[in-house]
Amino acid sequence: MALERIVSMVLRAAQLVFAAIVAGVNGEYLHKSNASSWALGRQIYTEVVAGLAIFLALLRLFPFASHFFSWPVDIFMSILWWVAFGLLVDLVGTQVCGGLWDWSNIAPRGDACGKLKAVIAFAFLSAVLWLASAIVGFFWVRRQDRHATKVDAHHHRRHGRRGWGRSRV
Repeated sequence: MALERIVSMVLRAAQLVFAAIVAGVNGEYLHKSNASSWALGRQIYTEVVAGLAIFLALLRLFPFASHFFSWPVDIFMSILWWVAFGLLVDLVGTQVCGGLWDWSNIAPRGDACGKLKAVIAFAFLSAVLWLASAIVGFFWVRRQDRHATKVDAHHHRRHGRRGWGRSRV
């Protein structure tokens, strides 16, 4: 049980850091861009996903909030990140940034193409982390359910099944 909590906290911290990197680099690009909002739709979507990821990761870092959200939210966030990744990868193909797999100019502080590729890389890593968090959460919930079933079975064997208000006398 402690191992799952430690892994979950590490994943949440990494999710927070990666989303903050995406939000910062992408936000700077949006701030400096003079294009219309329609032309920047992919970056705006990515910024919204990063903001939502920051909010949820911060919320989930608090120990009392770990039960408020479950692994389906993590799967949903992973899907949002995969969509952002796909939209940005498609955008690289339409720009003069070289091939998608040409990572020679990737840098959060470099030129526009390098920044875009940095955002793509961290969007991919975020999608993977949210998926890993969902898998850990799913197995943790499954393990908790099995443990609760065993405790209930032990209780019924030891104390017998009694209805409400009935005594054993």
